[in-house]
Amino acid sequence: MKFDSNKIILNSSDINYTVRRIAYQILETNLEEESIILAGVYKNGSVFANRIKSELIQISSIKIELIEINIDKKNPHKEIKVKEDICLKNKCIVVIDDVLNTGKTLIHSTNYFLSKGLKKIQTAVLVNRNHKIYPIKADFKGISLSTSIKEHVSVVFNKNEGVYLT
Repeated sequence: MKFDSNKIILNSSDINYTVRRIAYQILETNLEEESIILAGVYKNGSVFANRIKSELIQISSIKIELIEINIDKKNPHKEIKVKEDICLKNKCIVVIDDVLNTGKTLIHSTNYFLSKGLKKIQTAVLVNRNHKIYPIKADFKGISLSTSIKEHVSVVFNKNEGVYLT
């Protein structure tokens, strides 16, 4: 897929800077924790979470664990699949996605963890579009964009990396 460079919101170096900044914010908010669990929403949220994990490992001695949330973004009421091979009880978790638009994906993802006995649930997104229809906010966000509902935000990692407005 080809993107118009005139409509780029964040380029690769902007994304790298944002990942580093969010990693420091997560660390500062959770300094007292023995471990932090990063739960990335498949697919781009997982990529973003993995980048944050890599940064956290470089700047901290806190144990960082990564899990992936598989959710049908078009129908989030369907079963959510999470590979949980780690204990979640009394742990801190950060649910991570690339874009917070209406809040539907993020609220259903966080809802999954409510019955797991967690100590704290936080959220992180690369882009907050401010079109929420659910009462959820991003605790850590890269950029807030005031867009029209007709506009689309695309996050591309690796080749042609950037955040694009179409």
